[in-house]
Amino acid sequence: MGTYEEEFQSIKWFVDRVTKLLLFPKKIDLRGGENFVREGPNIIVGNHIGAYKDVSILVRTVPRMIYFTGNKMFFNRQEASELVLRHLHRHMGNFGGFVHLILNPFYSYMVDFVAGHIARIGTIPVDIYGSKRESILKCQDYLQKGRAVIALQGRGRVLPKDPNPYVQEFRRGVSIMAYNLYKESGLSVPVTPLSIFGTHIMWGVPATIKMNVGRPLSVKDFWTGEEVSTVEAFRAALQRTVTGLFRESLSW
Repeated sequence: MGTYEEEFQSIKWFVDRVTKLLLFPKKIDLRGGENFVREGPNIIVGNHIGAYKDVSILVRTVPRMIYFTGNKMFFNRQEASELVLRHLHRHMGNFGGFVHLILNPFYSYMVDFVAGHIARIGTIPVDIYGSKRESILKCQDYLQKGRAVIALQGRGRVLPKDPNPYVQEFRRGVSIMAYNLYKESGLSVPVTPLSIFGTHIMWGVPATIKMNVGRPLSVKDFWTGEEVSTVEAFRAALQRTVTGLFRESLSW
């Protein structure tokens, strides 16, 4: 078996078709694409409001192989099928079960493919209910190998009751990874902020997805000499930057 990059090339044609289907019939308006880091370690951080559509648009717009953490349930066919059904129920209520039944042949094919090939398209399996430390260490390992890791912030949907429904509170994981790698290895990993708007709109509904990419930030520019304050300062800066990019995109 070859590297993940080589494995991905063997199914890239299929991934291209699937991501087009998952984004149908939406258009993409990308601004700041020149800010993407094209080689070496990189963390891409942004808001997460569109579940699988966020992943699809990143696969289509980031100009390199990307790796994103994924619920390890997707690596098991039965558990992946249960997640699809749960997603439909959340968005469509009881009607979601009917949709799942009618489109079951399509979903079964997609679930089988995803569960069998998800590692080959750059997914890092993590236990979302388990140790956060384990997830952080796995991502750090990928970064030390010069890869680009995706770290979207949010639950994959808009939360109307949240103070900012589209850019939810950032977690500390990205800042901790950047801090650890700089302190332990002297590796300054550029963190690319971006905002996404439009992926929350239901599949099949025409819309424009706006992606606004900012200049990379580095944890060393927020270094205080102490872990807790450095991590918090960087976390807050990333959240402010993504929020600013998001608000800017609303004026397009």
